[in-house]
Amino acid sequence: MTKLVKSTSNYSQLGSFSPVWDVFKSSSEKLASCHLELVRKLQEIIKEVQKYGDEQLKAHKKTKEEVSGTLEAVQNIQSITQALQKAKENYNSKCVEHERLKKEGATQREVDKAAVKSKKATDTYKLYVEKYASAKSDFEQKMTETAQKFQTIEEMHLSHMKEIIKSFSNTVKEVHLQIGESFNRFT
Repeated sequence: MTKLVKSTSNYSQLGSFSPVWDVFKSSSEKLASCHLELVRKLQEIIKEVQKYGDEQLKAHKKTKEEVSGTLEAVQNIQSITQALQKAKENYNSKCVEHERLKKEGATQREVDKAAVKSKKATDTYKLYVEKYASAKSDFEQKMTETAQKFQTIEEMHLSHMKEIIKSFSNTVKEVHLQIGESFNRFT
């Protein structure tokens, strides 16, 4: 637009239309400068967004390292849950076997042997119940901390994005007001 306005300077501005031509020229120059200002401000916003994007990548990498303990807690509780389930099934089968032998009138040696296996299965089951309780407590604590950390990050992200959008909106609004003023002066 600026080039077009300058190119009109080469033409003769004689006659009764000359004052209108000057208004048109100054109005066009103002319009061109408004557009140029919009582009400059938008480029600043783009740089800010790119910088923010880089910061976000670093923050996500840092957070991923910070919450690696949560992944370990999740894997730990999953493996203990599986082991607990197997221990429970073993406990149930050994107890049922022990009761069956007592009811069927098996020899005392067989009943005692089944009782020892039942006792061992009971101890193993209790051990896994305790391990599960400990792992569950650790899991809940780490998941709470991680969820709070993610929530804080997301709140900050949304707040920053809101500011960028607000800045963009204000920039466009200001330039359009200037363009409107330029048109009002022209008409």
